Amino acid sequence: MLGLSIDWIAIAAGFGIGLIVGVTGVGGGSLMTPLLISVFNLEKAVAIGTDLWFAGLTKVSGSIAHHRHGHVDYRITAWLLAGSIPASIGTTAWMHTVGITKQADSMLSYALGIALVLTAVTIIFRPVWHRVGLWLEQFITPQRQTGLTLLCGLILGVLVSLSSIGAGALGATMILLLYPRLPTTRLVGTDIAHAVPLTLVAGIGHATLGNVEWMLLLELLVGSVPAIWIGARLTKMLPDVWTRLALCASLLLAARKILMTA
Repeated sequence: MLGLSIDWIAIAAGFGIGLIVGVTGVGGGSLMTPLLISVFNLEKAVAIGTDLWFAGLTKVSGSIAHHRHGHVDYRITAWLLAGSIPASIGTTAWMHTVGITKQADSMLSYALGIALVLTAVTIIFRPVWHRVGLWLEQFITPQRQTGLTLLCGLILGVLVSLSSIGAGALGATMILLLYPRLPTTRLVGTDIAHAVPLTLVAGIGHATLGNVEWMLLLELLVGSVPAIWIGARLTKMLPDVWTRLALCASLLLAARKILMTA
């Protein structure tokens, strides 16, 4: 399937993305799907399916760690999953129905491009969202909060299934807007606890469509696992503002390239 040189390129690519994920925390993984399309020339659907498994598997250990430390709000996680899992299954069922047509491929391109732009916006304005959430608090009753959490889960389920992007940075921002007084550790833990089952369910859906390059996925994971550990230790050495600007620029450039091919 892939030659020896491509194997090392895949491992190096996994290392690079893993390093970005470790340094940025959330958002860096959004670069994986554009990379799979541009460097490995995968079809969009296959790139999305492969990235879903990459994202889900790389976050499993983090989810377990946050659970052990009590950093997961399972009430919020449950309401998000109540919206996202049915939405993901429904989206996959729709993809089974329509197949990989030119129209479906165009829709995947638009979903991917929009998800990249939204992720860039959430990252660059990260310090602002907490203040916005505190302002919104006056309008959101507990009943509305629950309903909006369910709605956010539904939106994430569709977006993640169509683009593989959104479970991290977008999910964390949605939680922050609805629950601005949630401690940062619990916000991160809750976001990851929701992201893992969502990405894996969406990944299973894409696997049933044949949209996963399993060998390439393994090679990417081999490179990414140690890189995430290294990146997490480098994060204190790099200015946060420059890290966010660089990641935002990369996401917008990737979005532009994807949307130009739609």
